[in-house]
Amino acid sequence: MAYYRRLGDVPPKRHTQHRDDAGQLYYEELMGEEGFSSDSSLLYHRGIPSAISDATVWAVPDQSTTPNHPLRPRHLKLHTLFPEQTWADTDVVTGRRLLLANADVRISYVVAGATSPLYRNAIGDEVVYVESGAARVETVFGVLEARQGDYVLIPTSTTHRWVPQGEQPLRAYSIESGSHIAPPKRYLSKFGQFLENAPYCERDLHGPDEVLLAEGTDVEVLVKHRTSHGIVGTRMVYPQHPFDVVGWDGCLYPYTFNIADYEPITGRVHQPPPVHQTFEGNGFVVCNFLPRKVDYHPLAIPVPYYHSNVDSDEVMFYCGGDYAARKGSGIDLGSVSVHPGGHAHGPQPGGMERSIGIEQVEETAVMVDTFVPLELGEGALACEDADYAWSWARSAPR
Repeated sequence: MAYYRRLGDVPPKRHTQHRDDAGQLYYEELMGEEGFSSDSSLLYHRGIPSAISDATVWAVPDQSTTPNHPLRPRHLKLHTLFPEQTWADTDVVTGRRLLLANADVRISYVVAGATSPLYRNAIGDEVVYVESGAARVETVFGVLEARQGDYVLIPTSTTHRWVPQGEQPLRAYSIESGSHIAPPKRYLSKFGQFLENAPYCERDLHGPDEVLLAEGTDVEVLVKHRTSHGIVGTRMVYPQHPFDVVGWDGCLYPYTFNIADYEPITGRVHQPPPVHQTFEGNGFVVCNFLPRKVDYHPLAIPVPYYHSNVDSDEVMFYCGGDYAARKGSGIDLGSVSVHPGGHAHGPQPGGMERSIGIEQVEETAVMVDTFVPLELGEGALACEDADYAWSWARSAPR
């Protein structure tokens, strides 16, 4: 995303001497994607960013998966995963429970009231959707303030931690990529500016406003990474706190984008899901569905038509309002539906007829479509509504 920002103290020209008031050199770090061929930022540290004093094994949360076999649609009831008595001691990093995964993306959920350890995902970018609650997200680039409805995008290898704010726990829906996550290319000019037909723009993206300097020695950072044996973790110890950046500039940094700032695209007849797209990664897309005016052709049917996503699995997280097309299925706030490739899905029986004549829908949902089949994590197996697959047949007309 070529949207330049500059914070703190940086020299007039890159890769040149930059000294503090005592004449000591700051340590310049290039943080860049795709080697030296894509977006990057330059960070200026008080200490050497590669200096570590220890590295030991960190046991990451359970990453095991089970194939969706026999093939069937699934309904996951996320609000049953975390009993209230666990909230105070659960954090956003170590408390995540894996729902769905393939080689391209991993989807998790957590309800957290505790401050997380310092954390760095060295596998890919993360975008975390805040279902409810609020958090201060402290990063090597500075601080983000996250609130309900925010997507929090954290570039890969960004050291950060989550600090829940307020009396309510933080409910977070995490989408971890095996690559990078960015706005869809069709929204951007060849130089990276948002085009006029994009449903959001640079003004809606909120990066850090000031650098964050912290003191400390022997500071632990949990690092998630890959080996030939799969996803693993390492606990690195830094002799100096990694939040020692006095300034940075570039086009790579964490930011928030609130779902309410997305401008829905509507039409005379029902629009396909790509008009609701928000982000893309290798092998998957992220879309959101929001309160909006609906189809205005005189014979329009405002709910989705039945569809077979022959090349993808569709994952829908229902996080606000009233999803009219799913009445009678058991779907409610906090639900996730998983509609796999190879299975046609759509509104519940009676949903099409009930929708005729409505002028607006009141719904909020986050959708992930993947192009490699998803497998079920331990969190999904723990909160599945086993009757969902038969919900269309139960009340289907004869």
